[in-house]
Amino acid sequence: MMELRHLRYFIAVAEELHFARAAVRLHIEQSPLSRAIKDLEYDLGVQLFERTTRSTRLTWAGQVFLGDVRRVFATIEQAKAGVKAAATGYHGTLRIALSDGIVRPRLTVLLAQCREEEPEVEIRLFEMPLAQQVKGLRSDLYDAGFAQSAEVGEGIIAEPIWSDPLVLAIPPRHPLLAHKRIPLEEALRYPLVLCHLEACEGCSRQIDRMLRTIDVQPIVAERVASQDLMLTLVAAGYGLGFTSTAQVEICPHPEVVVRPLAGRSLMLTTYLLRPDIEPSPQLSHFIDRLNPVETTARDEPM
Repeated sequence: MMELRHLRYFIAVAEELHFARAAVRLHIEQSPLSRAIKDLEYDLGVQLFERTTRSTRLTWAGQVFLGDVRRVFATIEQAKAGVKAAATGYHGTLRIALSDGIVRPRLTVLLAQCREEEPEVEIRLFEMPLAQQVKGLRSDLYDAGFAQSAEVGEGIIAEPIWSDPLVLAIPPRHPLLAHKRIPLEEALRYPLVLCHLEACEGCSRQIDRMLRTIDVQPIVAERVASQDLMLTLVAAGYGLGFTSTAQVEICPHPEVVVRPLAGRSLMLTTYLLRPDIEPSPQLSHFIDRLNPVETTARDEPM
């Protein structure tokens, strides 16, 4: 019979890929850990790990099982949080996923408005890559989410809610600073520091789509998972970076110059993602607040 204890053991071994280290992490001996994994494999009828004297690695079945087991524990944690919230007076919970980064002042305004107008509804936030958010929306782990991609497949609604002009981050004393507005084809003559393809999937898709409008192969110096690291590398002269005006206003770098791009304004769009079903009253109220939040966040200095 499969036990939660065995699933916890499996996660530890899958993450450590080393039975001795996993046993130390779980505060148990290695032999009962090995027996538990063998029992789990017997119950499932599949091999979860390929073990040799030198290494331990997940089989494909093990990789699939790991994703499912993590969702099981996420559901358990949400159930525990829900019952605790009910005990402290909350009468509903919204589970909101965040991917690709979201402009903090806008999120702050939105959450403050929700707390003021519906204090009995608890809002829980979860940060994750886009692929994980989409999977969670499909399996009812999350009620809605924010991301910078509308390419999410069937069964999920993607509504554009915020758009910010895309700008170029440039190191000091760079030749491109001779331009007040930078032609994109000129920028592509230099190395770029771009979004990481998985950590910032939505942002990466939008920027890559923009780059494909120019018949020049970009030179990618680095791919990074955060705005801070991108600006750090740009300041150090690794290359040029793309960001939004909103992100620059909340996370400026003293050694980076920001210039607009020439031609038509290129925008970085944030979407609200939600399952294509009738939203709960709490989610409907949450969605209704987004338009005023956009106006407030755009008109107030950040």
